[in-house]
Amino acid sequence: MRIGTGYDVHKLQEGRKLILCGVEIPYEKGLLGHSDADVALHAIMDALLGAAAMKDIGYHFPDTDPAYEGASSMDLLRKVGGMLEDGMYIISNIDCTIICQRPKLRPYLDEMAGNVAEALGLLEDQVNIKATTEEGLGFTGSGEGISAQAVCLIERALERMPDDRMEGSGQGCASCPMHTLAKIEADVR
Repeated sequence: MRIGTGYDVHKLQEGRKLILCGVEIPYEKGLLGHSDADVALHAIMDALLGAAAMKDIGYHFPDTDPAYEGASSMDLLRKVGGMLEDGMYIISNIDCTIICQRPKLRPYLDEMAGNVAEALGLLEDQVNIKATTEEGLGFTGSGEGISAQAVCLIERALERMPDDRMEGSGQGCASCPMHTLAKIEADVR
């Protein structure tokens, strides 16, 4: 099993949409950033990439690349999910906390969790999105910005295989991708 954490923060500014986990939330300000500035998805993506030792979103989707200007973070999350799938990782669960004084996010949390689950092909009970305030303290408490923290648990698909399927002749498994990956890993050693 592998654990990853992610953290992100974006400044609130007038004239921008407030998008969190793919949900557009009515508010007089939105988050400032190169993409849609979805602070919660950015934290989730960094947690997933970190758990898989695949660097971070700044490496894969740099804010200096015009291709990502105004990009949908939901689309970027799907790409991260594909990267984990290519690495044969299985996501066990994701937990994310959004920290902001206002607006109140409770009415949107279930839709947010559903969006993340759908984008990554997970069950809704594998994703938890929650929100808290900082009792008026700090930049989030004063309404200058919003931050998010995320943690995830992933594991390699091979780790879920019963040991007897990978031992001996490999009958019943020789053509599966996990057997191929095990052979490649054994050859590298």
